[in-house]
Amino acid sequence: MEKKLRAIAIYLPQFHPFKENNEWWGNGFTEWTNVVKGKKIVKGQYQPHLPSDLGFYDLRLEEVREAQVELAKTNGISGFCYYHYWFNGKRMLQKPIDEVLRLKKPDFPFCFCWANESWSRNWDGRNKDILLHQNYNDDDDREHIKFLCENVFNDERYIKVDGKPLFIIYRPSLFPDIKRTVHIWREEAKKYGFENLYLGSFWSFDAGVNPSSYGLDFAAMFPPNEIPLRREDNYIGYVLKKLGIKLTVKQKYNVYKYKKLVDYCCNMIFPTSYLLYPGITPMWDNYVRRRNGGGRIFINSTPTLYKKWLENISNKFNPPSAEENFIFINAWNEWAEGNHLEPCEKWGHQYLEATKAVMKKYM
Repeated sequence: MEKKLRAIAIYLPQFHPFKENNEWWGNGFTEWTNVVKGKKIVKGQYQPHLPSDLGFYDLRLEEVREAQVELAKTNGISGFCYYHYWFNGKRMLQKPIDEVLRLKKPDFPFCFCWANESWSRNWDGRNKDILLHQNYNDDDDREHIKFLCENVFNDERYIKVDGKPLFIIYRPSLFPDIKRTVHIWREEAKKYGFENLYLGSFWSFDAGVNPSSYGLDFAAMFPPNEIPLRREDNYIGYVLKKLGIKLTVKQKYNVYKYKKLVDYCCNMIFPTSYLLYPGITPMWDNYVRRRNGGGRIFINSTPTLYKKWLENISNKFNPPSAEENFIFINAWNEWAEGNHLEPCEKWGHQYLEATKAVMKKYM
């Protein structure tokens, strides 16, 4: 049987002003506020990342969301994985997704990933200054899954595997008892007529963990997180830091070669004892979120290297069933992490065209 694959692009629904951001960061703040502050500080770095076709968009606009889907559909993307933010019943960044649900448009498959971290002021270096704390308890587990079953999972566009809604947890290790949470979720979902849930996690902070130890069905790679690479271009800075010597601005950042990331992932052997979905990133540079240091910069990324990586994992991955056939792309529009398929001033449509060239063989 001919192999079919579905490329799912991770989607950040942040690009619109809202009350809390106005209070924390100043009126009108969105991710674009950080993006335009990008500057090149090391050789081979691409900064600033500036959008081309879609401009500095506002995700409250229906025409923007439609234009995004048109770009995705025509370039080999089979669906979006929207980040979902839930803090004990308080939802954040929900306006664009609520409109997608209310209008039943765009007509494009989607799933959710619960970004279950507490929010802190890490953009300006104050990691311990908590803005929204994430608490876990049985009652909240039930309220959360009820909300999803009643308002999200029942959408005909929602991605399901054999009828089971696909739901991803960003960091399962943060739960005090993730197996209990998963048990509650599965039992509550059955009350809404779902046979079960199809649950997984990203290998962002939990690389190498068998998902069954969390009670989950799968894991998915989330590069470049948890990929063991040596700091190459910034190795001197790394040594100086260890010696307690004051660093220059450039030495405060962790600089890697994108080609090394591609080579590592192309040579990676996938586990056979559990299901790990492949993941890929077109580029990465979160300097604009970490302007005081500590950010990670991958230099010399190109559409050609990205295409080589995507071809490799698409060829190697053998789906265990017809519907368990996902490849996750990190990301569609993480502009402040220098990580996007959306067209930019430097590369135009080249990353989208590379995605299309590979994925059309498997659609």
